[in-house]
Amino acid sequence: MSRALAVQPTPLGLVNTLRLGLFQGCLGCLAVIFAGLLNRVMLSELNFPGLLVGGALAFEQFVAPSRVLFGQISDAHPWAGRHRIPYIWLGTALFCALAVLSIPLIFHVGRLLEAGSQPELALAISGLCGLFSLYGLAISLASTPYLALVIDRTSEAERPRAVGLIWCMLTVGIVIGAISINLSLRGLDGVTDPAQLEPVLLAFMVRVALVVLALTVVATVGAEPGAQQQAPGSAGQRRDDALTLAQAWSLITSSRQVLVFFGFLVMFTLALFLQDPILESYGADVFGMPIAATASLNAVWGIGTLAGLLLAGLWIVPRLGKLATARLGCQLILTSLVLLALAGLVAKVPVLQVVMLLFGLAAGIGTNSALVLMLDLTLPEAAGTFVGVWGLAQALSRALGKILGGGLFDMARALQSILHLPESTYLPYALVFSLEALVALAALELLGRVNLRQFREDTGRSLTKVLALELG
Repeated sequence: MSRALAVQPTPLGLVNTLRLGLFQGCLGCLAVIFAGLLNRVMLSELNFPGLLVGGALAFEQFVAPSRVLFGQISDAHPWAGRHRIPYIWLGTALFCALAVLSIPLIFHVGRLLEAGSQPELALAISGLCGLFSLYGLAISLASTPYLALVIDRTSEAERPRAVGLIWCMLTVGIVIGAISINLSLRGLDGVTDPAQLEPVLLAFMVRVALVVLALTVVATVGAEPGAQQQAPGSAGQRRDDALTLAQAWSLITSSRQVLVFFGFLVMFTLALFLQDPILESYGADVFGMPIAATASLNAVWGIGTLAGLLLAGLWIVPRLGKLATARLGCQLILTSLVLLALAGLVAKVPVLQVVMLLFGLAAGIGTNSALVLMLDLTLPEAAGTFVGVWGLAQALSRALGKILGGGLFDMARALQSILHLPESTYLPYALVFSLEALVALAALELLGRVNLRQFREDTGRSLTKVLALELG
């Protein structure tokens, strides 16, 4: 069976790039609600143990291996002549429904925790973990084909700019999500009664889910041509006889660089998100900030990230290159984490806000270059599969971040009691931030071993062998 040669995709243009980025904005909005608002409510208002909060939310990431499967399925099995959009829509409908269902389940677990009811509590916790697992599967089903669609629609030259703009939309979504929480839930400041919190949060989540569904359709409708509209030699035509899962696996295991970059993505993402389960509680416990104010920390971080993404995509990457920019980003993230730990010694809200702005700027610079590297380290013939592997690395580190962040926090609090240390709300947070800085150092070390040329040579030879066997 023959394969046509690839042609350069038609440039997306600014308007279509921003429109496609609306989906990323929706993911950003939901991320700040799950990683920020629900974390805060479970920890501070419902008094969940930190390990339970981090562990339950981590189940969203434990299902990350499904990304490889969903990527390969979208490569090989089109719906109505399209490889990407049907999966994006199906996954979005599922994760929106699950997001709404999470609110009553969280409060049900809170009531059982307060009552100490067994075995109902164990069943409810299992149900909560199961719901977050299904949520993670739905996110994987939607986001993996989405990233493959970005690869399908952009050339290597266009990609840094497109990635910068699309991930700016992710950050815009985070900022909008934080502002929406602030405006919609301002009346809950000081409210700790679950009977008052639950209906307000449920109504808020329903509104968010409906908006996300509508914007996802607007973002992606018409973004992928059908089989009849594809030009000869396009990526879509090459997928008509797509690689099998076994062939795709032989590609992604053909170069040691895949393992090196996988490890870098794990460490880099962990360095960004290890503090996720505790950041808003840090603002509450050490800085005395109310719910709406701690949610605004994500907005400040998001504004910095937005600036960093634009700065990297439009100026730093074209001048320094992808690897040098990624190295700079990791160095800035390391510095920001040290400052984040030191800010608690001052315990001034403006200091924390400035540090979060700098942390966001560092995250934006590092994220843009890491994403461009990720998309470049991908073969068009197996775009979905490679994106699934890189998505697995990121999701795995997010899961580790949720578990380690909450677990280390609980461990530090326990050690204070065991070692008879002076009681301090600050020290457990400082421990998490310090270990996160060490993770950033590990990411820098792995980045020094990444070699794009070696990756392309290894996987190119492997692809030739796979196709030769298929033709034979």
